[in-house]
Amino acid sequence: MSTPDEAALPYHEPGIVTILILGSFLLLLNAANHIIDKILYCGLLAQLFLGIGWGTPGANWLGREFEHVAVNLGYLGLLLIVYEGGLMTSFKALKDNFLLSLGVAVTGIALPISASYILLPLVEATPLQAFAAGAALCSTSLGTTFTVMKASGLSTTKLGVVLTSAAMMDDVVGLVMVQVISNLGGVSSSFSAVTIIRPICVSIGFACAVPLVARFIVQPFTAWLNGKRKTSPTGYINYILTRDTTALIIHTAILVGLITATTYAGTSNLFAAYLAGASISWWDTTLSHPNFHRSGRTPSTDHTSPSQSVLNVGTSGTEIFERFFYQPLQRILKPLFFASIGFSVPITRMFTGGVIWRGVIYTILMFITKFACGFWLMRLPGLASGVIGLNRSANTEKKPTDVNKRGAIATTAGSGVTSDRQKASSGDLPAPNPPAMPEKKQSASRKSNEGRVRAKPTLTSTSKPISLYPGCILGSAMVARGEIGFLISALAESNGIFGDESNSSIFLIVTWAIMLCTILGPLIVGTLVARVKKMEGRATEGQGRGGVLGEWGVS
Repeated sequence: MSTPDEAALPYHEPGIVTILILGSFLLLLNAANHIIDKILYCGLLAQLFLGIGWGTPGANWLGREFEHVAVNLGYLGLLLIVYEGGLMTSFKALKDNFLLSLGVAVTGIALPISASYILLPLVEATPLQAFAAGAALCSTSLGTTFTVMKASGLSTTKLGVVLTSAAMMDDVVGLVMVQVISNLGGVSSSFSAVTIIRPICVSIGFACAVPLVARFIVQPFTAWLNGKRKTSPTGYINYILTRDTTALIIHTAILVGLITATTYAGTSNLFAAYLAGASISWWDTTLSHPNFHRSGRTPSTDHTSPSQSVLNVGTSGTEIFERFFYQPLQRILKPLFFASIGFSVPITRMFTGGVIWRGVIYTILMFITKFACGFWLMRLPGLASGVIGLNRSANTEKKPTDVNKRGAIATTAGSGVTSDRQKASSGDLPAPNPPAMPEKKQSASRKSNEGRVRAKPTLTSTSKPISLYPGCILGSAMVARGEIGFLISALAESNGIFGDESNSSIFLIVTWAIMLCTILGPLIVGTLVARVKKMEGRATEGQGRGGVLGEWGVS
């Protein structure tokens, strides 16, 4: 540690043991993630366990100073993970499924908080302690959700949009709880409504202010800039705005500015990272932009798909992210983030008899309360999924259904017509008539034609899934609590809400639930996604039915 009298940090060459430990740690984080991702799409679990093994809970090889650095760098990785999730937001899908996402989010908040009051008889907890435990367990790990969805290729699907937006709503509430619990820890005797109202109002304020600024300031200013660029395509303004470095500076300024503003205003900076990514995605995909060739002399405007004009120039949010942020995030920051979650698991204190069985019971209960979110996607009689849908979604579903029915009837009826036409046309041919074909070839051609006829309704009728996979994937993905859960429970513990050191069993039970849910959720999602991909692969080979996820697997 440096003292205030020192003018600089003396440079010392690290020892060989330190080099070997840190080198093996970083290499194993990436290697384990790659291997497990190929098998189960949840390599983050391997990184979490490596954090437990190499960090303070296990062998303690890394040292406390490096762990603090890893936590800070990992949090930068978390901000970029959430920012990337905002960049991948589809506003059309979000608009069409907003009420459904809201229903999923409310379910994921209300059930864990209400079920956490079982801690009152289970460990003689106070109502405030039960509320703090429920607040920790009502969150959904944004880093885990975005990572699993991207690894499984479901980020841009309807299922991915509903999941990420619901997880974001849950975490906004969870991150508001961070501020509430942090404030509650300092006011044991007096309680003010400002303690709860301020974080909530600030979050709602930013959620309303950012779209208003985008609509009434950014959109007119963009139209003015586009006019200048079309008027002078070889001018200085167009030259600056077509550079990727300009886009990098603007995107980074938006991200850092929103993070700073929300932090000082009293709400979550993760919410700000998502808003920054979503704002840039809105600018890329919603507004029209001049499309200039590389020579910069032939401007044109594409009003139908504005994003294509941006993608041609290479300054869209996703391309800038891939070019400048992706590799540092993927190789260094993201592995350190998931490993830092492992640093916070007090594994040596968790294996006492009373804590284990209470922790397992509480884990099962918390798993069920989050898994229940998947029932919104299960189209079973009596469930509310048929009621909560938007009118627009209902109308758009009815039309394709009618079209699919007509298409199926036309296809079945048309098979006979096609066969008659084939017979007539084959009769006009001189040499290779159908009777001259061998019997095996005829049966093979009939089978292939029947396969084509059967395949058409499957490809066109994607309104309903043929299984419960979408609901199970959604429910399992909502189970992981991850970083936000650990953050809330650690704050409650450090502020004395969970009691003193002698009565910290509530904290250990909550840690059991957070840890097991963070492990089980991605594991189940990865297994289900691998199963779905196998079924889809067999369907392309004609050995099974396709469209396992139905409309939820459509981008």
